[in-house]
Amino acid sequence: MCGISGIFDTRARRDVPRGVLVAMSDAIAHRGPDDDGFHFEAGVGLAHRRLSIIDLATGHQPLYNQDRTVCVVFNGEIYNYRELVVELSARGYRFDTRSDTEVIVHAWEEWGEACVTRFRGMFAFALWDRNRETLFLARDRLGVKPMHFTILPDGMLLFGSELKALLAHPDLARVIEPETVEEYFALGYVPEPRTVFKNVFKLPPAHTLAIRRGQPIPAPREYWDVRFETNDAASTLGDAEACEELVARLKESVRLRMISDVPLGAFLSGGVDSSAVVAMMAGLSSGPVNTCSIGFKEAQFDESAHAQQVADRYATHHRVEHVESDDFDLIDMLARLYDEPFADSSAIPTYRVCQLARRNVTVALSGDGGDETFGGYRRYRFHLMEEKLRSTVPLGVRKPVFGALGRAYPKADWAPRVLRAKSTFEALGRDSVEAYFHTMSLIRSPLRQALYSPAFRRELAGYDAIEVMRRHAQRAPTDDALAQIQYIDLKTYLVGDINTKVDRASMAHSLEVREPLMDHPLVEWMATLPSSLKIRAGEQKWLLKKAMEPYLPNEIMYRPKMGFSIPLAQWFRGPLAGRVRSALLGSRLGDTGWFDRDAMERIVEQHQSGARDHSTPIWTILMFDAFLKNVVEGGEAGTGSPAAAAFGTAPLTMAA
Repeated sequence: MCGISGIFDTRARRDVPRGVLVAMSDAIAHRGPDDDGFHFEAGVGLAHRRLSIIDLATGHQPLYNQDRTVCVVFNGEIYNYRELVVELSARGYRFDTRSDTEVIVHAWEEWGEACVTRFRGMFAFALWDRNRETLFLARDRLGVKPMHFTILPDGMLLFGSELKALLAHPDLARVIEPETVEEYFALGYVPEPRTVFKNVFKLPPAHTLAIRRGQPIPAPREYWDVRFETNDAASTLGDAEACEELVARLKESVRLRMISDVPLGAFLSGGVDSSAVVAMMAGLSSGPVNTCSIGFKEAQFDESAHAQQVADRYATHHRVEHVESDDFDLIDMLARLYDEPFADSSAIPTYRVCQLARRNVTVALSGDGGDETFGGYRRYRFHLMEEKLRSTVPLGVRKPVFGALGRAYPKADWAPRVLRAKSTFEALGRDSVEAYFHTMSLIRSPLRQALYSPAFRRELAGYDAIEVMRRHAQRAPTDDALAQIQYIDLKTYLVGDINTKVDRASMAHSLEVREPLMDHPLVEWMATLPSSLKIRAGEQKWLLKKAMEPYLPNEIMYRPKMGFSIPLAQWFRGPLAGRVRSALLGSRLGDTGWFDRDAMERIVEQHQSGARDHSTPIWTILMFDAFLKNVVEGGEAGTGSPAAAAFGTAPLTMAA
């Protein structure tokens, strides 16, 4: 796993400033501490930071073709590279290394832009073809690996694995885009293709961008999409056959991701996804699998005993580290790590489990993507229940009746679930996309509107973050209720939240994380199966659990899902009460002019008095404040590090 960055003159062949590119590369040195490399020629500069995984001796980058007219810097893994080496060798290409990187340059020579369709893996790369005067950027199908880019007013294109690489360039204007603030406060992250800064973008998953010098800049091109269409073979597949097929596909995916020249292990949370990965690894490994997990002192957050069951069953080399419930010293560090406002609080235990894993391994397999692929979120089951009700009453009737009930019914976070009907009434008064957006919103629309100042609401000009989901829902190739929200999650939550969280947390520790449950042939196959194989009789991940019954204890698979939770509500009434008050009511947020102080005061008072649980909105606001402090302002530590120097002290501005 690595970090890449670069500068390309889209208009002419002006010299690339070496010192600036070195600073961009240094800003992401944590992604590749083992080696660095640069390529400079007229109008082009490419940089690479290497974490050595495969071909330790000859895998240095940038890597070239034989006549050095094609050059690539690459972050990721091409899991089918050995098969491609055989195919390309038969076509006359010579390989001088054992690195999967060399496959990319020869695949480009053979297939051009279509080369990405041949790759099975996680990747982001930049390729320079001197003969075509073309810079080619590419990102993997499910957005496991990141790619950021911008074009400066003078025509210089910047790209990098992380936003901080681009921020190291002195000419990059740091102007916050108002619509991204609305998206962040709704979703907890800034979804592709935008970043929080105006005119700075993320290359979307399954997209490429080919820029030829002197020609107009094209839009990114999509090369893949998942099709949720039940085919004839899938519709006649029996339960036993489906289980057998799934196990075979899981084994193949895990096997491909166990190729490594450095120590390898797995995260083991005690949930069905990571446990399934470990079970497959154990069957494919000649020795004990290295596993690790994080435990919490509070029983309601701790899954370490369940992880230990699986570790004992497969006799893994298992390590557990217990995290204190007051592990909140990471707030400012996380803000610097993610470069944008990021509100998934499970980033804290994710950071810690990556830290633990890196002490013994360089590569770790994870269970990420299983919920989206197999239908594992509890919200999926609730959405299907609501959809049944919505289908019985026309929207024109539901909207006024249930909308009024939702407004009238009191919010009762403290009550048993059966009495917490406000959200259900509100959901029934919406269409399907509105309802799912409402479910996914960290801060729901009425509270967001209350938090924003009148001036900021005018700045938004009516924009609502629901447009992110509507855009993807319109492209969803399905009428199936479950498949539609799975598709939306694959395009939004999986990429913007889960993959971003794991990539930054793991690379902060120079750890490569691989994702067998996001293997694109597996995702494609699961998309052809009927939803009844994913959720059946109220049981989520039905097919995965049935397939894993010979491999895992039932008490692991059929227990309530916990997830990586932390005790936010207690923190904000206890050890973080002072920070919450100073952040939400302080000058940093106040001086932006974007927020209503009275609304902030109500949130703080209601939560800290115990009248309401506002822990999620408070965390979301707190992390935005930490972003302003640590990224925009550069943090209290000043500019003592390359990353801090990149952030500088540029004044905060809002896009017009």
